[in-house]
Amino acid sequence: MTTASRVVAVLGPTNTGKTHYATDRMLGYRTGVMGFPLRLLAREVYDKIVKLRGPSVVALVTGEERIVPPRAQYWICTVEAMPEGMGCDFLAIDEIQLCADPERGHVFTDRLLRSRGMKETLFLGADTMRGPIAALVPGVEFVRRERMSELVYAGSKKISRMPPRTAIVGFSVDSVYAIAELIRRQKGGAAVVMGALSPRTRNAQVALYQNGEVDYLVATDAIGMGLNLDVDHVAFSATSKFDGRRMRPLAPNELAQIAGRAGRGMSHGSFGVTGDARPLEEGVAQAIMDHRFTPLQKLNWRSADLRFGSIDALIHSLEASPSHEVLLKAREADDLMVLKSLAQDGAIRDRATDAASVRLLWDVCRIPDFRGISHAEHASLLSGIYGYLHQGGVVPDDWFARQIRRIDRTEGDIDTLSKRLAFIRTWTYVAQRNGWLRDESHWREETRTVEDRLSDALHARLTQRFVDRRTSVLLRRLKQKEALLAEVNDKGEVTVEGEFVGKLEGFRFSPDKTAQGAEAKALKSASLQALAPQYHLRADRFYNAPDTEIDFTDQGGLMWGEHAVGKLVAGADALSPQIEVFVDETAGPDVAQKVERRLQHFISRKVQALFEPLIALQKDEALTGLARGFAFRMVEALGILPRAGVAQEVKDLDQDARGALRKHGIRFGQFTIFMPALLKPAPTRLRLLLWSLANGLQEFPEAPPPGLVTVPSMPEAPEGYDTMAGYRAAGQRMIRIDMLERLADLLRNEDSRGGFEAKPDMLSITGMTLEQFADLMQGLGYRAEKGERAKVKAVDAVVTEGGTPAADQPVMDAAAEAENTPAAAPAETTPDEAAADVPAGTSEIVDEGVAPVAAEPAESSADEPIAETAEAETAVGAAADATVEEPEIEVFYTFTWGRNTRQGNAGRGQRRGEGRGPKADGAGRGKPRGGKPQGKPGGKKGGRPDRGGDKGSKTYSARPPKKEKQIDPDNPFAAALMGLKQGD
Repeated sequence: MTTASRVVAVLGPTNTGKTHYATDRMLGYRTGVMGFPLRLLAREVYDKIVKLRGPSVVALVTGEERIVPPRAQYWICTVEAMPEGMGCDFLAIDEIQLCADPERGHVFTDRLLRSRGMKETLFLGADTMRGPIAALVPGVEFVRRERMSELVYAGSKKISRMPPRTAIVGFSVDSVYAIAELIRRQKGGAAVVMGALSPRTRNAQVALYQNGEVDYLVATDAIGMGLNLDVDHVAFSATSKFDGRRMRPLAPNELAQIAGRAGRGMSHGSFGVTGDARPLEEGVAQAIMDHRFTPLQKLNWRSADLRFGSIDALIHSLEASPSHEVLLKAREADDLMVLKSLAQDGAIRDRATDAASVRLLWDVCRIPDFRGISHAEHASLLSGIYGYLHQGGVVPDDWFARQIRRIDRTEGDIDTLSKRLAFIRTWTYVAQRNGWLRDESHWREETRTVEDRLSDALHARLTQRFVDRRTSVLLRRLKQKEALLAEVNDKGEVTVEGEFVGKLEGFRFSPDKTAQGAEAKALKSASLQALAPQYHLRADRFYNAPDTEIDFTDQGGLMWGEHAVGKLVAGADALSPQIEVFVDETAGPDVAQKVERRLQHFISRKVQALFEPLIALQKDEALTGLARGFAFRMVEALGILPRAGVAQEVKDLDQDARGALRKHGIRFGQFTIFMPALLKPAPTRLRLLLWSLANGLQEFPEAPPPGLVTVPSMPEAPEGYDTMAGYRAAGQRMIRIDMLERLADLLRNEDSRGGFEAKPDMLSITGMTLEQFADLMQGLGYRAEKGERAKVKAVDAVVTEGGTPAADQPVMDAAAEAENTPAAAPAETTPDEAAADVPAGTSEIVDEGVAPVAAEPAESSADEPIAETAEAETAVGAAADATVEEPEIEVFYTFTWGRNTRQGNAGRGQRRGEGRGPKADGAGRGKPRGGKPQGKPGGKKGGRPDRGGDKGSKTYSARPPKKEKQIDPDNPFAAALMGLKQGD
């Protein structure tokens, strides 16, 4: 053991300024060396001294980094990398209590025994080292330094209740990551510090914490080794750790070393436990607060007197036992384990035959296993390196470059990048060894560059995973009580201080849904503060927006573009709905009132525009008496009234009243009284909405697709839906009411008593197949009887001299023609086209009454037997094949008014001037008519003859003639009625 002029042991708890004291002492000398337990701490002190003296005089030497300027005066090193034999004026070893560490203790003990400064030597550490130092270092001086602030025990706390500026300590990578993830979700983010991180990554993470971007630090016990951080509270997530061989509880002095990071300078600190860690025992907690610990009795030691004559001699010297009672033989370290493993390799033994080869082998064995791979794999790698060095003197550049390229990739997750960083540390260590590579400077720079790249990528991944920058930025600005700058882009995305916080949808703010816990609270607080002026700006823009930017939905929502800004609610009457706005309370009443006024203007103008005929009807003061009352009913029904419900009111209207109502566009149809202008898609959509509001429906039915004559019926729809939609339900489909009236005009010319078939015009109006039309007719109250017959083809028709078919022989059956005739688009009808609008006092046809009956048809021009017709057809078709093919069968329907055979219909039949059956006197019943096939002899069931395709039959009435009323000359059917009268 050597001695120096002055050896001082500066002992005491954490936060006593020992490292700062030693740095000041070193700078007072011309040269100096300081050894630190971690390269992170070494880098921190190096940066500090460079700021004070400049980079030209300060060297940094660690296992993976070597910065040595030509005129270096001050050497900052890790303890393992401290240069030996350098005659420096000052020398200091920090954290000297690590002499008792099972893994690295022998290195610190060797420095305690053999490293000295020419003028001054300082050993810095815990007071537990007083006894061993006194026993091993003669003439040592002891200086005790007291803690500058108090350290108190705060007990157990949940992570969610941790105060800001807290460091939470875990003892494994998995534990650190899990805690950091929890902190991110609950507190907005945390910085991560581990000994395995590169200095560059560690410094970047610490910067996040130190500058206040995050208030929490999650770290391993590496922070206990002198790292200076602004920590107010230290929380242990566990009180035991894996020391490389077994799980063991931390001793009180080890807990104190970490807990002592809380409080800096004159600021007090606290410590406690969290998570699954059990609360500290009262004695342990008190010992940490009082800095009273059991003194160390033994220090780990390994001989520094190494013999390199052979591998066996080297191993024997490394396994020598100490001679001092305070020293304890260190357990077998990794470098010795690798040496013993390689000693079993015959090729290695053949090479290591002299002192230089054995020394080289020992230097290779000291390459740390940064990768943490298996012992055998690490030994295999070192064997290859030793082979290159022994055979060629250097590691080949191409082989070394391949190892670097394999690692130089920045994609991947945190674990992948961490492994690559561990791998590059191995090659960085190799590059730092003198003489192992041809171009040491190039490869040192290359490995440093790769490490920096990986470090930056790892920092980015750590930040991305464990730090919510948005929340951290907002929290920091809120603490500073500064005005926050909010921006809303054209998509409604809201950013506060450049961070996305949510979307402004109309006048309601939707925070980012990924935010939870404290993050969500921070977003809400920051957003509300920053969005206040944005609400007013948006309200002004909305108030001045044209009506084309606003619309209503089928469910009553009011939209501004794609965002809901309100909804319609029932008002005093159907045409006066009220507004309920969707505006955040934080926007203020002024914004809400402005939005409400704008929406009220919009819906009022929409009602005025789409229901202009109805509004004009409502305001017409010229209407009086029954006309005014009927106008009120029309307005109340939003322009559509089923005639059956107002039959008496219609009957009571005189011609003047009807004329006044017709001037407003009202059409008096057989089934419906309506205003054709209100059947267009836009008024229909609004009418359904207003009707749904007035009736308090929970779910509003939608309008049928525009342009369709018939649509499927909706049994589940509320009562009255078909009328408000502009349709009438009939069977499985609904038919548009204006087209129904056109159909009624055609049906009025048919013999509903004797039966008739569908004409092509009927199918064209409805756009239906024959089967669908039959269902529709049954829905309207008709009875449809299905039959089959031989289809009459056009080529078989009897042709007269002029080339046209005979009058009593149709060219094509109506059903067959309908199948080949496309449905024509319905033409817009006018109110005066309604055939059902007959003058008051004349015979009317209402929905619940008897179906329309045509006037008595003209007599048939010929009553020829079927056989004669067949002969005529055969004569015309003489050129046809001799063999007569089977006739093609077609389906046809015969429609008769279905309700007149029911009980109670006799009165209606008498009122119409009609008998109870096709012929009141029963004459001619069953007699065939026309030349068409008759089906079964004797007619169909019920005694009604099969009409075939004939146009109709004579009808008779048993009702005595009633006094005739004068025909209204203004009636559009006056001429037809007069003709019928004259025909009688």
